[in-house]
Amino acid sequence: QVQLVESGGGLGQAGGSLRLSCVASGRTSSTYNMGWFRQGPGKEREFVAAIRLTTAYTSTRDSVKGRFTISRDIAKNTVYLQMNSLRHEDTGVYYCVASSDYSGSGCRDMHEYDYWGQGTQVTVSS
Repeated sequence: QVQLVESGGGLGQAGGSLRLSCVASGRTSSTYNMGWFRQGPGKEREFVAAIRLTTAYTSTRDSVKGRFTISRDIAKNTVYLQMNSLRHEDTGVYYCVASSDYSGSGCRDMHEYDYWGQGTQVTVSS
């Protein structure tokens, strides 16, 4: 009942910045957490960042701490991922995710999320 559409991906330079956006539509009132996962070439899908929509509490994987910031705009039903100091290792498909409520697995667990966007490619040149 929730649809997620990502935008903002593309080609970035090492040391540069990109900002991803995810717009949620449908039963947005039912969403609890939103966040981002990514999957690099030959890698498993991994947690990047998440935000609790009611409190704006955030969680971020260690490798992007200090570089990536997740935020939300409730009025726009939008979550952002500001990516600074990009590294080649940040390359991958970034997926926006949303949970309908707290299932108990935790915000870093992909099974927490009921809704997934189609993904947006981020490529960082070396």
